[in-house]
Amino acid sequence: MLFKILNNLDDPAHPLLGPTLWGLKTWGIWQPNKGFSTIIYNIIHLLAIIFVLTQYIELWYIRSNLEMALRNLSVTMLSTVCVVKAGTFIVQQKYWKKVFDNVTLLEKNQQSKDDEETKKIIMKYTEYSRKLTYFYWCLVTATVFTVILAPLVVYLSSYERREEIRNGTTAYPEIMSSWAPFNKTRGFGYWVLVALQSLICFYGGGIVANYDSNAVVLMTFFAGQFEVLSTNCAKLFGNGQEYISYKEAVRRIRDCHEHHVQLIKYSKILNSLLSPVLFLYIIICSLMICASAVQLTTV
Repeated sequence: MLFKILNNLDDPAHPLLGPTLWGLKTWGIWQPNKGFSTIIYNIIHLLAIIFVLTQYIELWYIRSNLEMALRNLSVTMLSTVCVVKAGTFIVQQKYWKKVFDNVTLLEKNQQSKDDEETKKIIMKYTEYSRKLTYFYWCLVTATVFTVILAPLVVYLSSYERREEIRNGTTAYPEIMSSWAPFNKTRGFGYWVLVALQSLICFYGGGIVANYDSNAVVLMTFFAGQFEVLSTNCAKLFGNGQEYISYKEAVRRIRDCHEHHVQLIKYSKILNSLLSPVLFLYIIICSLMICASAVQLTTV
């Protein structure tokens, strides 16, 4: 049943990118068609940015408590990455479209030719991309549910903690550390914040899962296409047992050259799209290493 549902994500218009484009479109960062749904998606993205700002506000209020501040920082950095991924993807939409269109056009042209070796290579990296995408989606889904259910586990795992919560000496455990303009420690305000943070977790998980899987699938595509190019270059002048005319040899050389130029051009575009996010990752990883070192020295 599950495999049947996943197979429905395949798109003949985009043989390789069907599932990833579906995910990107479902989470509102791939917006090929303008309309009312685009406005709704952009409002959701704006609300997500506002929520991240509330996390930084909370970080300012709890800055004197090192343990709480570091715990807040670890989640806030991840939230920042999520909104940056969504924002940069939407802003750079036309460049992503160029990459997607090139991937689809190139594969369709290759599939239309009677070249079994090329088709085998395409099938191999397509199957690999599917497995990687679905596995990563499952991993992120499990992570999201783990984060959401973590406060419940904390509550149920400690009798002393439950008693402290009942008598009011300790606040209910929260999913994420964020500021709210109302009492978020108990009562109706607490449950409102739990609902909002749960939705934010699903939002962030979807953004990360689809953005990352899309990036890896495109990298896999370029790796596979360079393998196709290598195979075609090896056949420029035949296999030694067939006659290749001068005109045919020139045509093959021209095709390989054009293929190489296209791969270099669009791989550079992809690199320029991913580089800002990867740079942010470097900064965040550095901060997290420092935060972990501080936590270890204070234990």
